Order: sequence, then structure tokens, then C-alpha cells
Amino acid sequence: MSLQPVKSTEAACETPAARARSLAKSGILSRGLGQQGGLLIALIVLAVLLSIIAPRFLTFNNILNVLRQVSMTAIIAVGMTMVITAAEIDLSVGSLVSFTGVFLAWLNIDHGIPLPLAFITAILAGTLVGAFIGFIRTNLNIPAFIITLGLYTALRSGAYVICDGFPIAPFEASYNWLGGGFIGPIPVPVVIMFVIYALGYIAFNHTSWGRSIHAVGGNEEASRLSGINTKAIKMSVFMLTSTLAAFAGTILASRLDSGTPTVAVGWELEVIAAVIIGGTSLYGGRGNLIGTLLGALFVALLGNGMILIGISPYMQGVVSGSVILLAVIVSAPRRRR
Repeated sequence: MSLQPVKSTEAACETPAARARSLAKSGILSRGLGQQGGLLIALIVLAVLLSIIAPRFLTFNNILNVLRQVSMTAIIAVGMTMVITAAEIDLSVGSLVSFTGVFLAWLNIDHGIPLPLAFITAILAGTLVGAFIGFIRTNLNIPAFIITLGLYTALRSGAYVICDGFPIAPFEASYNWLGGGFIGPIPVPVVIMFVIYALGYIAFNHTSWGRSIHAVGGNEEASRLSGINTKAIKMSVFMLTSTLAAFAGTILASRLDSGTPTVAVGWELEVIAAVIIGGTSLYGGRGNLIGTLLGALFVALLGNGMILIGISPYMQGVVSGSVILLAVIVSAPRRRR
């Protein structure tokens, strides 16, 4: 009996942000494991069904093709998971992919800037876009949805302006390795994807920065009162996401051997779908990077399977949209658990 007051006193002294961090390390993690298990089962069932319906699905070349295609959106999804966990959103990533590829080609091919310098400049340009989003969001308190929706149009249009609507090509042959090369039997973008996920998982789940992202998304005001620099946290996740989107744009430019303004249309929706299907809450406070990777694979396998089966592009959109809607509906009851 004498232990009860001590226990309640400790609970009362615990700050809301500390409880948010504790959830990020314990309760959220355990629920995440359950969600990952369910999603993994769904992924296996989908793969089995597609292998029966479309015999070409389980071929080695097709699986490698799926992994290569999903690698770039999955890389962006690492950052998007953190943005959404912080209770924010970024709709500009697809347009930034397009802009970065065109900007890189414009610097290197049209203006003769050495490829390493052009590459670094293009990545830094993406980082600056994220810094701009974060600055406007945290200092002017304009919703990220509005800011990134404006950039969604501005960046895409900027890519068209830079290249006059025509692809800029070709890069020097050595650059094709980044998007089209192999390390052993594995495509380079796939190796990069797994490395980024490993680093992202450590940072997101085993550092004070990652725990602060969960805390800010769970209760921003409580986190601020507890000493967390909420502005810096939000700035950092926007900058990370834009940097990863820019990096994906350079990989795609390498893969296509050109800077093309028409690429990555709708990628922001694919990325957000992967994040939500993977178990990250749209309301913030709960993120799951392993789930995001499984979600990205699920979306990619579904799209690839529909192509192999011969489903029309219009119906593919209906199916994909229905899956996203179902994932949001399923996650809604868990909004503040």
C-alpha cells in the first residue's frame, strides 16, 4: 500500500513530452511490431496471389525491376515518415525530384560544371528547399500543406523553365552507374535504399533526436515546455525529406541518362501511401520505418502485378486509391492511442 503514493507521484512528475518519448520506445514500438507482422503477411499473400495469376511475376529479373523502381520512392519515404510523425506533411517531393534531375543536367551538360560539383549543388538546392519549408512553417505558422502545395507547382514549373520542356541529355557514361549499375547482382539504388533505411532506423529509434520527433508529433506544446526545440526538430525533418528527394532525383536522372521535367508525377502520393500503409499515424506521434519499407514494397508489388495482369491504368488508379483509403480508415481508430 505504501508504494502506491510513490508510484503516482512519479507518474505525476513525468512531463507529457517524457511520456511521449516513453511511448515511442515502448507502447508504440510494440504496436508497430504487430502492424509490421500483419503487413508482412499481407505482402506475402499478395506475392503468392500474383505469382499464381501472373507467372512472370516471380522471375528474378522482375523482382529486381520492382526493387529498383521502388528504391527511389522508398528513399524519400524515410524522410516522409519523420515529417508525418512530427504531425506535418510535404507534398512537394515529386516535383523536387523532377527539378533536381533537370537542375543537375542543366549545370553539368548545358554549363559544363564538373559532375561532382553539379551533383553536390543539386543536392544542396534540395536541402535549401526543405529549409525554406521549415522556416516558413515554424516562423509564420503557415500550414505545411499550403506551403508544399505551392512548391509542388513552382518546382515542377521551374524544371520546365530551365529545360524549355525538353530533356537535357546525355550525362557522361560513368554517371549511369548510380541509377543503372549493380553491386554484385543487386542494383545500386537498392543497396543505397537499404543503407539509408538502416541509418534512418538508428536515428529515428535510438537517438534523442528521433524520440523528440515522436514527442513533437504527439504534443508539440508539451514538448516545447519540456525543453525540446520544436522549431529545430520540424526544420530538420523537412530538410531531411527534401535532401532525400533531391538525392532520389539524381538517381533517377542517372537511370534515365537525362534531366527530364515530366518524371515523378504522383510520387508524393506513392510516398505518403507507403508511410500510412506502414503504420505511421497521419495525426503525428507514431512512426514506423520498417513498416514504411514494407508499405513501399506493398504498393510497388501491387502496381507491378496489375501491369502484368493487364489491368487498365484507369482501374489501377481505382485499386491503388482504394488501398490508401482503406489504410487511412483502419488507422483512424488508433489516432491518439
